[in-house]
Formats: sequence, structure tokens, C-alpha cells
Amino acid sequence: MTDPTDFEDGPQGNSAYRRLLEEISRGDLLPGARLRETELAERFGISRTPVREAIRLLEADGIVAHVPRQGATIRVLDYSEVMELYEMRAVLEGTAARLAARAASDLELDELVALNDELAMAQDAGAAYLLNRQFHMTLLDAAKNRYLVKSVNALQKALLIIGPSTLVEADRASQAVKEHADVLGALKDGDGPRAEALMRAHIEAAHRVRLKVLRCRERPIDAS
Repeated sequence: MTDPTDFEDGPQGNSAYRRLLEEISRGDLLPGARLRETELAERFGISRTPVREAIRLLEADGIVAHVPRQGATIRVLDYSEVMELYEMRAVLEGTAARLAARAASDLELDELVALNDELAMAQDAGAAYLLNRQFHMTLLDAAKNRYLVKSVNALQKALLIIGPSTLVEADRASQAVKEHADVLGALKDGDGPRAEALMRAHIEAAHRVRLKVLRCRERPIDAS
């Protein structure tokens, strides 16, 4: 097998970047975890060069920071950063819902309903997380605004390092299903302002649960 030394010329760097993002989103790599090039290269079966480039991209995303005497480390967000992320999420996804009320096709609305029905039937937190994410991304696509999509995608990467989905908390998944259904009702009615208000309320509900989880942590949230 060819051992690429340039991230741009070979797929291994892209693969390492995606795999690290997946491990962070699953909670396999938690905030504060060190990223050792040699260890990751051995585990992924690739050279250190694409791993190094993947870590550089994660640093550009704001997910990784270099800590003195530790090296590349998954960032730990402080309280103000968590607040700011959810505030921006409410703004962006609220806007997506308003635009989708005008632009979503019947097919997209049907897909959103199907995803929410599947979320209601999900048997484990992993499946619920994926379905919930797919619901939100499908709604974002239905807004049909490429600049909004780009902004939300950038925000989602930062949200990966907050911790596991709030859907793992008691009753949160069932509440989210109901909140989604309320948003869907506004979308079907073509009521943009109501769809935006309901989506903002949905994100704010998730934010409250997130803050409760953070308060219950044994250790304080410190900026890296």
C-alpha cells in the first residue's frame, strides 16, 4: 500500500480526520484527552503524517488545542463558551426553520416526519443521537441556504466537544420528539415566524438540560 505523505494528495488524512471526529462525537475521546500521533497512527494503520494533518484540521476547527507539556488535547469548553454556542445554535437553527417553512418540499416534510417517528421508537441513545442529528440536518437542507448550512456545520463541530447528546438524559428524547412535532406543524402550515420561535424554544430546552448536566459534573469546566 502506498504511504501518502501529503494530506492533499491521499485519502488517509481525510480518513483520520473523519475517524477522530466520529470518536469525539461518540464520546470515545473526551474533553481533555491527549492526541498522540504515534498511538493514533498505529491504531489507524497509517503513517504519522496524515494523523498530524488531521490534528491540525481539528485545531483549525477549534476542537483541539496545544497544552504545555501535554501536546495536542481535545479542548474543554468553559461555561461562557457553552452559553455562546447554544445562543448561536438557537439563532441559526431558528432561522433555518423559518426559511424551511417557505422553501421545504412535501417530500422533505415527509422525510422529517419519518425521522421524528423513528426517533420516537429508538431503543438506545446512539440511535436516538443519529436520528436527531439527521432530523436537524434535513431541516437545515430544507431551508435551501448554502451559507446557513456552512455556518451550522461549523457550529456543530464545536458542539462535539461539549459531551454526549442531551438525549441520554431522562425524558429528554420524548420531549424532543414532541418539540420536533410542534415545529413540523408550523412548517406544514407555512408559518415561518412560528416555526422559528418553536425551534428556538427546542434549542433552549436542550440548552437547559446541558447546563444541568454540566452542573452535576464532579469537576468544574475549565478552559484549556
